[in-house]
Amino acid sequence: MSEQERDPLTGQLTTGHEWDGIKELRTPIPNWWLITFVVTWVFSIGYLVLYPSFATTKDYARGLLGWSSAKELGQATDRARDQQSSWRTQILATPLEKIEANEELRRFAVAGGQAAFNENCAGCHGVGAGGQIGQFPSLIDDDWLWGGKVTDIHATIRHGVRDGGDETRLSAMPAFGEILKPQEIAATADFVLSLSDRSRDASRASLPGAALYETNCAACHGAKGEGSRDAGAPRLDDAIWLYGSSREAVIRQIANPKMGQMPAWQSRLDEATIRMLTVYVHTLGGGEK
Repeated sequence: MSEQERDPLTGQLTTGHEWDGIKELRTPIPNWWLITFVVTWVFSIGYLVLYPSFATTKDYARGLLGWSSAKELGQATDRARDQQSSWRTQILATPLEKIEANEELRRFAVAGGQAAFNENCAGCHGVGAGGQIGQFPSLIDDDWLWGGKVTDIHATIRHGVRDGGDETRLSAMPAFGEILKPQEIAATADFVLSLSDRSRDASRASLPGAALYETNCAACHGAKGEGSRDAGAPRLDDAIWLYGSSREAVIRQIANPKMGQMPAWQSRLDEATIRMLTVYVHTLGGGEK
């Protein structure tokens, strides 16, 4: 067996490997590194024993402490509900139209309603409730299909829009593309657009689409385009348009109307949360007394 070579400069043994005159030393691992390595192994084994770790085909190792993030979240949620229980009880006991008159109750309802809105409604109506043109209505203006009073908003949230329930908000507009000729639809669209143009007040009655509108549209939207909350028919005499205000967009809506849908939240949220959500929407700026 050959004698091991020792580096004359460092005093360390060499491995016998040499590259271009450079010899590899057999330098030992520092003690602090070995200690750290052992400590991490001891810690990891202890963690595996005490806390949830590896999974099996049917379950997972739950650990001796029985801790889990799901259980911790559930406990935190229960504590929060216990802390809020008195306020939620007041929300349920107070008539909807009187909640905002109680400043402390109003603040609690708005805070809880905003959290519920961001979790359940913002995906469609937007975080700021400004809606999305062509898809979902804005909730911050004063244009309401079924009414903007707090009781109206509550009914809409509870029962939804075209959700299939007995009390859901329901309205339907015929596809006039199957009833009227293209030129008649275009004439009706021109008349509809004139309803929100105050400069056309004197000449509106002489437009070709006036008679068509009166025959086919006035029963729901009103003779002057004022809309009907009983029928869920939108106003046509203002500058608020869900599906676009261009002539082409109005023609498309008359010929083949879009009609949105909203779930009935009574099957997904508890009544206290629905009431808080109602108050929050009502206070966004477009709510009516």
